[in-house]
Amino acid sequence: MIKTLEKYFQKNTEAAPLAVFRIFFGFMMFGSLIRFWSKGWIKELYIEPKFFFSFYGFEWVKPLGNYTYIIFIVCGIASLMIAIGYKYRLAIIAFFLSFTYIELMDKTTYLNHYYFISLVSFILIFLPANAYFSVDAKQDKSLAFQKIPNWSIDSIKLMLAIVYFYAGLAKLNSDWLFRASPLNIWLPVQYDLPLVGSFMTKKWFHFAMSWAGTLYDLAIPFLLLYKRTRLLAFAMVVVFHVFTRILFPIGMFPYIMIVSTLIFFDNKLHHKILQTIANVFKISKSYFDNSKTLFYSTKQKITVNILAVFFIIQLLFPFRYLLYPGELFWTEEGYRFSWRVMLIEKAGFTEFKVVDAKTKQQFYIDNGDFLTKLQEKQMSFQPDFILEYAHFLGDTFKELGMKEPQVFVDSYVTLNGRLSSQFINPTIDLYQQKESFKHKNWIIPFNHEIKIKGL
Repeated sequence: MIKTLEKYFQKNTEAAPLAVFRIFFGFMMFGSLIRFWSKGWIKELYIEPKFFFSFYGFEWVKPLGNYTYIIFIVCGIASLMIAIGYKYRLAIIAFFLSFTYIELMDKTTYLNHYYFISLVSFILIFLPANAYFSVDAKQDKSLAFQKIPNWSIDSIKLMLAIVYFYAGLAKLNSDWLFRASPLNIWLPVQYDLPLVGSFMTKKWFHFAMSWAGTLYDLAIPFLLLYKRTRLLAFAMVVVFHVFTRILFPIGMFPYIMIVSTLIFFDNKLHHKILQTIANVFKISKSYFDNSKTLFYSTKQKITVNILAVFFIIQLLFPFRYLLYPGELFWTEEGYRFSWRVMLIEKAGFTEFKVVDAKTKQQFYIDNGDFLTKLQEKQMSFQPDFILEYAHFLGDTFKELGMKEPQVFVDSYVTLNGRLSSQFINPTIDLYQQKESFKHKNWIIPFNHEIKIKGL
């Protein structure tokens, strides 16, 4: 086993696929940031709100008022530097830190593809993505290599495979497969789409989409790895992501995934892509074809060990939900950061009552006084949001002179089209409850069963 691993780490391959990935990743991230800024989302999401929901353990990560724009500027400049391969190591570290900071500023904006970008940028810190077709390779011959260790490219492939396969495992549940839910809620509203609109209201189509999505996610990593099925698999990737982009407002994610899967193709395609880029920008691609090889070294062993730990965590972390009792889709304990993509449709009504324990004076909160519409929507059905907001309310009224504030919640939530059910124990003072990794026993148990076969 050890000899097999040693033999694998000694293998080298062309650096072109990693160079293409670096270029597309950098430019697509720059485009995404420009899009985010142009739509006014920085101001709307990170400057105007009065309160921000934090990830547990990262409460210190907050927007910086108008200085928040600087974080986006740093992230944008770093993404361009990554694309052209200039001061690459500094650029990728700056991008990872700034983008992850943006991601952590408000839990309300959490998306799986933001998490994916953070993880990929972390991996890229350790890869020689500037070894070929880069400004760094042009300016410093000691950094220029035409061939690099095979594991450098395989690490990106592994990350993509985890995303797809775990998303497929997560779909192996009774709601998705046997109720076609939540697609049976989302698809009918697309009835006016050209050509396919008439299918959107059909039950058989909802089930077909649910089962096809499951099979696609589970199979696509293997189809991409196998040369004979790779072209077909890529066509499936394009169709799948373009179709989901038409149906759902998920931003740049479909295009990022389409471009990322190019890394599974052989070296010839990537050399053609680089030659095309070279022709457009009048660059001599042959300058970088120096036949030099970056061999596996002691320094790289440290990198491999770091990435090995990283991937072990990625493989195990999605299973942490097994440590919690109750229905995962209801409590969402262990739900995030596990590639559960578009599996639930939840809506809630959550009303907060603040009570002065001494005077018994009580009053109800208008959530709109403190939260944006998006924040209120996300808070209404997620327990950790509800708890954090309850503490914010308690602290706020304590500062206003209330000596012993208590915060109670009247909350009802609907999950995947079911009738609304009481969500939070209304007799529990949430101001006295502390956030932790422990089970939140003040969540009222779900009165239905969603049988989860996969994750």
